[in-house]
Amino acid sequence: MISNDIALGLFFLSQTGFGVLGNSFLLGLYIINFFIGSRLRPIDLILTHVAFVNDLVLLSKGIPQTMIALGLNHFLDDVGCKLVFYLHRVARGLSLSTTCLLSTFQAIIISPRNSKCSKLKARVSKHIVHFYFFCWTFHLLINFLILINIKGPKRSKNITRIQDLIYCSATSYASANIALYVFIISLPDISCVAIMVWTSGYMVFILYRHHQRIQSIYGNNLTLGGSPENRTTQTILLLVFTFVSFYSLNSILVLLIHFKKLPSWLIHTSAFLAACFPSCSPFVLIINSKLCHIYKATAIPLKSKL
Repeated sequence: MISNDIALGLFFLSQTGFGVLGNSFLLGLYIINFFIGSRLRPIDLILTHVAFVNDLVLLSKGIPQTMIALGLNHFLDDVGCKLVFYLHRVARGLSLSTTCLLSTFQAIIISPRNSKCSKLKARVSKHIVHFYFFCWTFHLLINFLILINIKGPKRSKNITRIQDLIYCSATSYASANIALYVFIISLPDISCVAIMVWTSGYMVFILYRHHQRIQSIYGNNLTLGGSPENRTTQTILLLVFTFVSFYSLNSILVLLIHFKKLPSWLIHTSAFLAACFPSCSPFVLIINSKLCHIYKATAIPLKSKL
């Protein structure tokens, strides 16, 4: 049993360590480019924010899960639990919002010049910083109740109104109140996921139309991923698909945790799924973009009228 706990702790530590290393590499790359005088493109700003909030997600979830797997059950007090859960929830929401912005921005970038979306290209680029300010303010406020509900570790099994979260606990309310809270807190998340699904479908349609047009001109010798714009779009589509998949599975488990008592292995599974996208996304970018050089072409829209 001890060996299983150690293996689980090492697993969470590896997941967190590799994810933080990858995100920090991307973050450092963009910071270095900024200080040496290179002008960061709008998509560089988005990817920088993605890397930063993903680091926050990994650190706020991976470190506590590692420590609890290694048998340190009471390493946080009330204040520590409130801060860790609050930081994780805010960072998770920001990761979702920024990934949604990334998908939307790329869909606008590759849209045909004669479409309505093409008129938004300059406007979206100018308001990215304002979008970040709005998202930070929104998620800091909407998750404020966590600072009230989350408490330190559950000391006694006889307290029925306290929900055990392994290394922390939460005040347990009536099912109707929990359902209302979950519905309100989930509305922004559902909206972002819906936007990502829609923009992803739009990008797939644009790429297919572009491929059909090029194929009719040059024959079957040109592949779909030939141009930098196409490769960039395919990378972002892969990121969005990865995010939506892991986010949906994790959300299902989080809902179950809110409404009923689950075994500890399911709570660990939820933590693993929550950290999958932040730990995988930097390596998806690095591998698919050849150390991010491909993003130099993302400010150039597809030249064909599709």
